[in-house]
Amino acid sequence: MIRLLARCALPLALLPGACDLGPDYLRPQVEMPVQFRATEATETAAWPAEDWWHGFDSRELNALVEQARTQNFDIVAAIARIRQADAQVRIAGAAMLPNVTATGGASWEQVGATRGFTGVSRGGSTSSTIDIHNYSLSPANVAYEVDFWGKNRASRQSAASLAMFSRFDQQVVALTVVTNVANTWFTALALADRLVVAQRNLADAQQTLAVIRGRLDAGTASALDLAQQESLVAGERAVIPNFRNQLEQELIGLGILIGRPPEAITVRPGSLDTLSLPPVSPGLPSALLQRRPDVAEAEAQLVAANFDIKVARAAFFPSIQLTGSYGFANAALNTLFTPGGTLVSLAAGLTQPLFDGGLLRGQLEQAKGRHDELLADYRKSVVQAFTDVEDALTAWRFTTEQEALQRQAVATAQRAANIARAQMQAGTADVTTVLQAETTLFNAADTLAQVRLARFQALLNLYKALGGGWIAPSGPIEDQFPGLRPGLAPGGFALPVGGNVQ
Repeated sequence: MIRLLARCALPLALLPGACDLGPDYLRPQVEMPVQFRATEATETAAWPAEDWWHGFDSRELNALVEQARTQNFDIVAAIARIRQADAQVRIAGAAMLPNVTATGGASWEQVGATRGFTGVSRGGSTSSTIDIHNYSLSPANVAYEVDFWGKNRASRQSAASLAMFSRFDQQVVALTVVTNVANTWFTALALADRLVVAQRNLADAQQTLAVIRGRLDAGTASALDLAQQESLVAGERAVIPNFRNQLEQELIGLGILIGRPPEAITVRPGSLDTLSLPPVSPGLPSALLQRRPDVAEAEAQLVAANFDIKVARAAFFPSIQLTGSYGFANAALNTLFTPGGTLVSLAAGLTQPLFDGGLLRGQLEQAKGRHDELLADYRKSVVQAFTDVEDALTAWRFTTEQEALQRQAVATAQRAANIARAQMQAGTADVTTVLQAETTLFNAADTLAQVRLARFQALLNLYKALGGGWIAPSGPIEDQFPGLRPGLAPGGFALPVGGNVQ
């Protein structure tokens, strides 16, 4: 039956004017910088590895990331969206195949009959029954829409493009989750460092307070000197609960990232000073688009919108439907499948839109508008990719410089505080000088912890800006959707080639 429909559809496909509507997709032109502002053009690229977080040498971070990659709710939901998108490809592809339905049945009848006869000893009549068996295989009903204008194929290609989008979106979600885990962990370490600094500052201030009390007893210090130092001690003591609160909040926040309740978080932070800072370099901007899953997902949506325009255009033209049936019917099983029991029918119909009140025109304009919107989004994603790298490189450069200078400032403030305390004990410096020196040291040490966190975050943002080790697939993944060939997009999925949509 299917072969019969195919023979009928073939002449229709060969009619003049049979075509695929509209120009095929062509990747939009975007302005590509020659080099990044923050690096030299000759600098060797050092792209992130797929497991780039291992470069920080933190076992706790490695464990947290692995849990997040398998248990994070957003990642699990993104994987489920991939399955939905793949199912939609199958749904869209079903329209390209005939729809065949069939039913069968059997019935049994018993018919009574009476006949007369003459016997030897007596006359009379007798009755008998006749069994009638009816067998039928209802005609197999076949419905098939000839894809004369390429509407069904374009619908499937749109669905396949969105299936690729779902894959790239899952990678974007995974990269965001991993960087959020790392950022939360680094923030917790920095707060732990600031807590240590505050506790050390409190101990130093209490030591100075003890010296001032001794001088007050000896008559070489005033009650004002004592009150000023007590105020400094109270201030240092007051910041400690705030740091503990922030630290606990960061640890609690790890729970939702790894898909566990807060009570399941057992890791305790150490110090940022114990972690490594792995090197990374972006190389030339021309390779960046192959490393950004968000750019690939933006293009996948644009490809789908291009096919949606074809679908909207095809709706203006007639749809050609082929329907047929093929089956058997007979009253006896032994003759059921003989030529005499065959039932065959075939019909072709054509439906042409005449007046729809502007519905089809509105749908086409809507598809075009959606395409233009996604085109702007794609170009924005490309520019945003370069911007993210420039921002991260600039922040990495200046936070590295700032940390080095801040370490010098802490060392200088430490020497000044030590001298001031020694002179106070010797009676050659007043309490005000000590107070100023200690306050400067306390602030400088706390600032150093914050600057080191900013440097880690800059490096983390650079990893994310460079795609976090993601590389556009170029092999098996597009084989799942051969309708997207030929042509290869930056995201690694195959695309038709041709001009931009008009």
